[in-house]
Amino acid sequence: MKFIVSSTYLLKQLQVLGGVINNSNTLPILDNFLFDLKQNQLKVSASDLETTMSSILDVDSNSEGVIAVPARLLLEILKTFPEQPLTFIVEDNNTVEISSNHGKYALAYADGAEFPKAIELSNPTSTTLEGDILATAINKTIFAAGNDDLRPVMSGVFFQFSPENLTFVATDAHKLVKYQRTDVSASQVAEFIMPKKPLNLLKGILGGSETDVVIEYNESNAKFSFENTVLICRLIDGKYPNYEAVIPKENPNKLAISRNQILSSVRRVSIFSNKTTHQIRLKIAGAELNISAEDIDYSNKAEERLTCSYQGDDMQIGFNSRFLVEMLNNLTSDDVQLEMSLPNRAGILTPVDGLDEGENVTMLVMPVMLNN
Repeated sequence: MKFIVSSTYLLKQLQVLGGVINNSNTLPILDNFLFDLKQNQLKVSASDLETTMSSILDVDSNSEGVIAVPARLLLEILKTFPEQPLTFIVEDNNTVEISSNHGKYALAYADGAEFPKAIELSNPTSTTLEGDILATAINKTIFAAGNDDLRPVMSGVFFQFSPENLTFVATDAHKLVKYQRTDVSASQVAEFIMPKKPLNLLKGILGGSETDVVIEYNESNAKFSFENTVLICRLIDGKYPNYEAVIPKENPNKLAISRNQILSSVRRVSIFSNKTTHQIRLKIAGAELNISAEDIDYSNKAEERLTCSYQGDDMQIGFNSRFLVEMLNNLTSDDVQLEMSLPNRAGILTPVDGLDEGENVTMLVMPVMLNN
């Protein structure tokens, strides 16, 4: 087995696939990349059993073979080469020899047959959407997903496909984000929960990409195919909570304000808040928004006044500043609207501008009890 490939091209592809490999694997074979060579096409795969990703690379070769190559070692050596052709030759003594312009390097390889086989999806349903739309949907929601191992369904992003629209939802019970696209749709209704790790990988690869991504899914797995890459992952098992039930429908109190202005104000004031609750108080009366925080234990406090446009009754409501900052950071609009009903009901944060045609973002943040 022998092939020739550009060093930078190989490195670029392997760095993407390397994101799948865990730092500590129960199976030693998972520390490797699987190289499957068929003439001038080299299929490279990486897996952690839950997620498997593979890319097809163009190489110069007329041989065939399958080997598993140590991932970390290979990435380390590739990073040191300037752009040049590298020749890989599999020797009889269980090593693969890499020849560069300046030298030769040998690494031990493992038997490719030990590498776990990728799952084949039986009769899947499929949907196609543009890479950048998928990356944006992941970006807008993934930060709100939970990290609680006891509630695995909330540790992923809920995909809800229908002939009318595509909806992506994430929540950790304190905050919730619903991202919807009415300009793309699926042929039939489907719902599944995607884990965070494969979503982060997809987000990194597909940001700004106009490539079409084919998403295939069944009860237990999902498969994302684009250009020369395929990612297959196991879905999170379980039923997603009824998120529509927690979004308050009647919100008569509406506050509109510049996003940057409220973001920097909340950031400053929250420095003076209690370090465990991160509680800040929003007091709205007329066209004035008063943001304050106090840490009674240390006699620290801060207060800022901002002008805003407000319709509704005067009110006071408390929020965890970290959640508010996360949400405001994740929006890209110039102005935002915060809709509220009562101090003990969730506030709804939406962008006023900066959305594409057919794009909707709804963010929900749970209030905290104010100690008057």
